[in-house]
Amino acid sequence: MCRLLAYVGKTIQLDNLLFQPQHSLVVQSYQPQEMTAGIVNADGFGIGWHHLSNQDCPYTYKNTLPIWSDINLPHIARYIKSRCFVGYVRSATPGLPVDLINCQPFTDQKLLFIHNGYIDNFRQKLYRGIRRELNDITYQAIQGNTDSEHIWALILSYLHQQDIHSLGQSAIENAVEQALLHLTQLALTHQTDFSANVIISDGDRLIASRYSNRAYQPSLYWIKNSPEYPDAVIVASEPMFEGKWHSCPENSILLVNQDLEIIINPIP
Repeated sequence: MCRLLAYVGKTIQLDNLLFQPQHSLVVQSYQPQEMTAGIVNADGFGIGWHHLSNQDCPYTYKNTLPIWSDINLPHIARYIKSRCFVGYVRSATPGLPVDLINCQPFTDQKLLFIHNGYIDNFRQKLYRGIRRELNDITYQAIQGNTDSEHIWALILSYLHQQDIHSLGQSAIENAVEQALLHLTQLALTHQTDFSANVIISDGDRLIASRYSNRAYQPSLYWIKNSPEYPDAVIVASEPMFEGKWHSCPENSILLVNQDLEIIINPIP
């Protein structure tokens, strides 16, 4: 299981978000408190952010080292400023290689994507089933071999069926919901389990899901306008500091719009 982090709101320096909280993403990499599988998240990490002008494609910084071992990251994090970040620390699914091509965030145009969860027996159970559903663009865009990237490709396939040039919040939400419901049907057919806590950002908004076909679902929380981070919303796998964190309901999609309004919709 990985640990996720997303921020949207007032422009801040990355180091303020990544290192300063008591239970920061860095701390969660070696001392997580709510993982349902695994012990540490030492199989690499990735950070994604959008330029302040929000005109360019997003930027990413990735490494296969544990996040605590990257001596460059603290210096880079003091330089980067943005109003929208995503980050993750990886606990690799057994059997999937630890290399840069498998590191998140994954990108498509202005979108950043991160995933916490896994598909049980992915290569034997759902690998071909997911690929059959992909259009040519998303099929050919897959570079790695993780279950995470294939879930992302499935979401993009549903998204590409809509107007890709005017991606509204509802379009992304619909694509996520359709992909998760289709995964549920595939998992039922092939008798396997999966979990899919995902976060997608476009520089202005966040779309997140907490979803699984298992009895126990990975954790996901959100907090808005905390004293430490006013005029902002943070979504994270675990609370990063003391405050009024809210647990995202199971089997739901959480939306954070441009005005930082939070909308939570159940997945039927």
